Amino acid sequence: MAPDLREFVRDVPDFPKPGILFRDLTPLMRNPEGWQEVVRQLSAVCERLQPDLIVGIESRGFIVGTALATAMRLGFVPVRKPGKLPGQVTGVDYALEYGSDRLEIQSDALADGSKVLIIDDLLATGGTAAACAELVAAAGGELCGFGFVAELAALEGRRKLPDGHPVESLIIYS
Repeated sequence: MAPDLREFVRDVPDFPKPGILFRDLTPLMRNPEGWQEVVRQLSAVCERLQPDLIVGIESRGFIVGTALATAMRLGFVPVRKPGKLPGQVTGVDYALEYGSDRLEIQSDALADGSKVLIIDDLLATGGTAAACAELVAAAGGELCGFGFVAELAALEGRRKLPDGHPVESLIIYS
């Protein structure tokens, strides 16, 4: 019987500020049985969607994405904050609740039109994942879907993601 992934997630009240209930996934990453189940379930998503590459969003998306890419024998492409990637980059600016941010990808990473699965640890408001999808398109990739370890459904992040692409979350908090 597969382990219940929620058992490995720690709730941390009032972090990073009062009134926030933080869902800490590090105990899940630390537990070999739980982590193997994460990779197994996301591998099933990969088998269904058939991506050519995994794109992981800085920084915890790197952890989840590289584990998945290795298990599926796929390449991995990092999406990073500005100034972190060498060579020519393609970037996209996006709005945050208070201000803006930017994501970048190496310009040649998806130039062949690769089919891409975007992976991150958590779907909250959806702004970063939506910006990543925009970035994938700008870099010449073809989005085939999204995969998340956990989702905070009350924040309605799915609504910001592009229509017509599957969104798979292993744990959904309402």
